[in-house]
Amino acid sequence: MNHRHLKNSIFKYTCILVVILSIAILGILIGQIIQQGHSWVTMDFLKNFPSRLPSRAGIKAGLWGTLWLLGLTALLAIPIGIFSAVALEEYMRESKIKKWLQINVSNLAGLPSIVYGLLGLSIFVRGLGMGRSLWAGSLTMALLVLPVIIIASQESIRAVPKTIREAAYALGARKWQVVFMQVLPASVPGIMTGIILALSRVAGESAPLIVIGALTFVNFVPQGPSDSFSALPIQIFNWSSRPQEEFHGLAAGAIIVLLGILFSLNLVAVFIRERYQRYRT
Repeated sequence: MNHRHLKNSIFKYTCILVVILSIAILGILIGQIIQQGHSWVTMDFLKNFPSRLPSRAGIKAGLWGTLWLLGLTALLAIPIGIFSAVALEEYMRESKIKKWLQINVSNLAGLPSIVYGLLGLSIFVRGLGMGRSLWAGSLTMALLVLPVIIIASQESIRAVPKTIREAAYALGARKWQVVFMQVLPASVPGIMTGIILALSRVAGESAPLIVIGALTFVNFVPQGPSDSFSALPIQIFNWSSRPQEEFHGLAAGAIIVLLGILFSLNLVAVFIRERYQRYRT
């Protein structure tokens, strides 16, 4: 018992130490970014298009491209991901087909993002003739995050107590009423966590967008899904690869804006989770 207790204590304190070190490293990185880029984050920085002159450069094209990308990807991936999870957990019986689908979803969640970029390039950009449009980028990103949403939604649906289903059936509810009026509302907090993680990945990915041909220097704002676009990660990559120190400051400022978007998404998720938890209680 003493030996087992010692092993558990070592593991516990090791985990705590790793968490503390991770938070410290993350804090140092964020502190350096804020110190280097806070002076560049101004209204002109948000309103201006990219420029070869650092004093006139801004993130307007990348910011609007990222917002367009997030919106279209959410419209495509969230409904398909949730309904796929519902079908796998609530409607499909245990079979070889279900096991095969589950294994493939898990494997797809672990694929490198550049593989999805190559897939989007061959299918959407060239095969379907979408070109370097927001449609091609959004569909590629939807494929990238779809496994994450499915797995998170499945885990959340699976965590709903069976007593909720049994009580609904005992009151005469049908299958679809149990699923969509009892199970899904109870699993919203976990589903929202998966959705926010997925959208955060969309906002931060650059490799698939570079592969499908998203532009690095854009002096216009997309007016529709068929337009060409840029995104904040691509703009950050472009600026950080330049030798001038001013462009490194611009890249840090763009990172601050991108972090602000991610924190805003997380705040929305926390608000929705709290509201649904109050509804359940």
